[in-house]
Amino acid sequence: MATTSASYFSAAFVFLVALNFLSFQVMAASGHAPNDSDYLGFMLNLEYLDGEFYSYGVFGNDLDSISPNLSQGGPRPIGGQKANLDPLVSEIIKEFAYEQVGHIRAITQATGGFPRPLINFSRALFSLLVDLAVGYPLLPPFDPYANTVNYLIAAQALNYDGVVGYVYINANLNTDAANRLGASLLGMKAGQNAVVRALLYERANQTVAPYNLTVADIVSRIAEFGNKVTRGGLEEGIIVPITLGAENRTVTNVLSAILSIPITVGDENRTVTNVLSADVNSLVHARTPCEILRILYGTGYEGLYGGFFPKEQMAKLQRSALSLLEIPISKSTLSL
Repeated sequence: MATTSASYFSAAFVFLVALNFLSFQVMAASGHAPNDSDYLGFMLNLEYLDGEFYSYGVFGNDLDSISPNLSQGGPRPIGGQKANLDPLVSEIIKEFAYEQVGHIRAITQATGGFPRPLINFSRALFSLLVDLAVGYPLLPPFDPYANTVNYLIAAQALNYDGVVGYVYINANLNTDAANRLGASLLGMKAGQNAVVRALLYERANQTVAPYNLTVADIVSRIAEFGNKVTRGGLEEGIIVPITLGAENRTVTNVLSAILSIPITVGDENRTVTNVLSADVNSLVHARTPCEILRILYGTGYEGLYGGFFPKEQMAKLQRSALSLLEIPISKSTLSL
């Protein structure tokens, strides 16, 4: 079954890449000039995505169980379940879930918000995406809820899109209030991502049972797969060649270049830590809304919904993303 699904996805991906030119024609034809509310509204979808994954992972229930009516009546996610987490990571993910409630509330208060979209967290979906990333079906299928390591791998894949999404939209916000909100949300999202990546790096050489792959192997292959789907090299694993490390040296600055710790050098002095994924100047990458949708839809094309957002209602998100890419921005009248 996994082989058949993977073959179908591969064929569909090749076909959809050929439609890349068409997607740009659609964007050029859009007459909507996005404002701050549009940008923040797009990110609200990703806040729902992360928040529900954390909430199910630690509580086995959706965010409405923490803050009633936070979803504004949106449908409950599909396939989410409580993960088998160790005590330390369970407490961390619990904090993340509570933080997401605040993020969703803040964007909703600023923009009016909208009901939670339908989100798919099924084991079958995660399994298929990991199969595609590693290049062959894993047996037994990858289960993000089975243990702490698997859950952290899945959390990193989802959370990273929030980080690079905020980097992109923050460069396009107009009002001071929107900039303050966007910067605050980016800071929190980057902090969550740093914690998850640090936990994964601590386990980098650990074998992901029962597969003959380490944590570093799977994280790197997921990053490479995301780069292929988005058609841009913007994500890296937790261990990289030394030429991609911070300043090509044996010291890594985990946050703000303040705390410096010796790195672990890999085989033949070729690898260094990469706790935070960044560019040659150690600056966080940006991804456009369309690039993010190519990953989260699981189709390689921002015009064809599916994957984590399987419902037709996501057409609104799709149109929003198209309107946010390479179109002049009008001054916003949004009051935050």
